[in-house]
Amino acid sequence: MEKQSVGGGDSPVQPGVPNRNNKPRTLANSGSRQTSVETLDSPTGSHVEWCKQLIAATISSQISSITPDTASRDCKVGRRTDLPRDVMYICPFTGLVTGTLTSTDYKLYFISLERDTPFILDVNLGAISRLETISVQSHEDNTQGMEIVCKDMRSPRFAYKKDASQPEIVEVLTKHTFPLSNDLPLFAFLYKEEFPVDGWKVYDPISEYKRQRLPNESWTISKINSSYEVCDTYPALLVIPTSIKDDDLKRVVAFRARHRIPVLSWIHPESQATIVRSSQPLVGPSDRRCKEDERYLQTIMDANAQSHKLTIFDARQSSVADNNKAKDGGYESESFYPNVELNFLEIPNIHVMRESLRKLKELESGKTSVVVHCSDGWDRTAQLTSLAMLMLDSHYRTLRGFQVLLEKEWISFGHKFAALFLITILDHLYSCLFGTFLYDSEQERVANEVQTKTVSLWSYINSQPEDFTNPFYVDYKHHVLYPLASVRHLELWTGYYVRWNPRMRPQRKVEELQREASSSHGSLSSSSEHTSSPSHSGGTPLHTTV
Repeated sequence: MEKQSVGGGDSPVQPGVPNRNNKPRTLANSGSRQTSVETLDSPTGSHVEWCKQLIAATISSQISSITPDTASRDCKVGRRTDLPRDVMYICPFTGLVTGTLTSTDYKLYFISLERDTPFILDVNLGAISRLETISVQSHEDNTQGMEIVCKDMRSPRFAYKKDASQPEIVEVLTKHTFPLSNDLPLFAFLYKEEFPVDGWKVYDPISEYKRQRLPNESWTISKINSSYEVCDTYPALLVIPTSIKDDDLKRVVAFRARHRIPVLSWIHPESQATIVRSSQPLVGPSDRRCKEDERYLQTIMDANAQSHKLTIFDARQSSVADNNKAKDGGYESESFYPNVELNFLEIPNIHVMRESLRKLKELESGKTSVVVHCSDGWDRTAQLTSLAMLMLDSHYRTLRGFQVLLEKEWISFGHKFAALFLITILDHLYSCLFGTFLYDSEQERVANEVQTKTVSLWSYINSQPEDFTNPFYVDYKHHVLYPLASVRHLELWTGYYVRWNPRMRPQRKVEELQREASSSHGSLSSSSEHTSSPSHSGGTPLHTTV
């Protein structure tokens, strides 16, 4: 879909359009094109190779367990297109399935005709990456073929009869799948469902910084970017060192890629150690210097009285950073930035990841402030800062706290865009049903009046929090989570990546198990209150609601 829409995704969590009177459900969608039963049930290769095979077996899987009634309700939300056609679904498991292909300007449906219990394939139009015409073997009169390549790893294929009296299927779908290219509005601006909770009020930057006890004597909340003139991909409010002068700041702005200067993301409530994010410095092949930028980082280090060192985590590989340097980008030289330690994370290497974890533990115990950047200061930078904040600050492990983290580190700072909770978010990253993830920056969202003209995903989620929260969550304040970086502890997220595969279909729905857990929570809560603190229990308690 167009860059601005960043939307569309078949939601197994809540198929179709969310309705506060209809609880989300898990779809058990299916399919495999390449993999045998033996490959999946009896993996003989390495764990990583088996995961690859499992994902490959899922690519074209999409038999849905949603009911015809649900599909009928969903169809009423969007406006019907002039698409209805008899087609044959080329199912990798059951072969050819006769049915009807129907579409609204929100979702595509295939409904089978020859089964006692019809199955429905549904795909949010925003989840479609591209539409391709394909050659098919002649199946009676069905001589035309179409493959729908989706952003959620599915690729359903259809065969149909060429009919000059009806519009071409690919043309009709293209018109509504890529609305901005066809002078049509995004569906999020047409969706007007009302919820009892206003999700647009979840994140207020002033309230979030106040929770972090900001501003203070070292850090101030600046409105220098209120009109987005300093950096058009940064939010209007920025936390910067109090002592920085406007003239110096302008030079720092010019010295950082895309004008994404170092700004505070998070501050430790006791040690005052900070997580700061930015883009790469523009040192170039001649090793240009910027005295103001050097003083700026020195000021960040001085703001933390408990440490006399500043650590910079560069998310890139050193070879990539060197290539960027040849193109006028680059990285901070330890010769020009006193007491600064530069670390290239070399993320593709798992052994380096373990070493990075060791360094992270040292930093946490050593109360050292850090600056994180990659090339432009988004994508990998946001991954690192938000993951660190999630592990360091228990507030971000709550339902609303996690929403604030996404709004703050990903949405407001610009990004090209319970497992149940995470899957719901991931699916609506592409659904184009809510306005939460539309556009690439705060400036674009303000210009397009997203908050007044669309519905927030958080309105839907926060109107039924019992479906997404962990009943056994224990709120230990300021407790740090340390991940296990060993390869043997890495697991494929089958609940998301292979959810369409019938062999991965759970015997019982996750929601049913969750409700049972919630009902038993009351009897267990009294005992959990007497549970020893994590520092004495010898293990890490369950800290996350997501």
